[in-house]
Amino acid sequence: MNIEIRACQREDLPAACAIWNRVVEDGVAFPQMEALDVESGEAFFAQQSFTGVAADAETGRVVGMYILHPNNVGRCGHICNASYAVRADLRGQHIGEALVRHSLEKGRELGFRVLQFNAVVCSNVHALRLYEKLGFVRLGVVPGGFLRKDGVYEDITLMYHTL
Repeated sequence: MNIEIRACQREDLPAACAIWNRVVEDGVAFPQMEALDVESGEAFFAQQSFTGVAADAETGRVVGMYILHPNNVGRCGHICNASYAVRADLRGQHIGEALVRHSLEKGRELGFRVLQFNAVVCSNVHALRLYEKLGFVRLGVVPGGFLRKDGVYEDITLMYHTL
């Protein structure tokens, strides 16, 4: 599949929300607990510094998405944060890698100096491997930092990449 990554448009919202919501509903990766509808998704995505979608270049079908935003304010406002989601049936096809690479470029373009992840769930081994492959550095582990959907607390890893 030939992927193009571009800014999320209004017509992308149903697909972007569905992809986002699947990760939220799975309850093993995103901290959010509430699903987005098109209206709340439009507002949430508009609050980000950038919301990107990965689309099949031939069909235009949205197959993944990410958000990029400041991780903090003021004297730490040069650090950004991102979240990524890929359609469940298309995972393992390097779409996530394309999204992460794009976010590194976009973060640099927007003037951020560091991309930091506050909460990579330790059981998310595919994400951890990908981030390390792309040059992210592990900062440490927060014991029990993530509440999974099944009520179990799981460790999270903090990571960063200099832009």
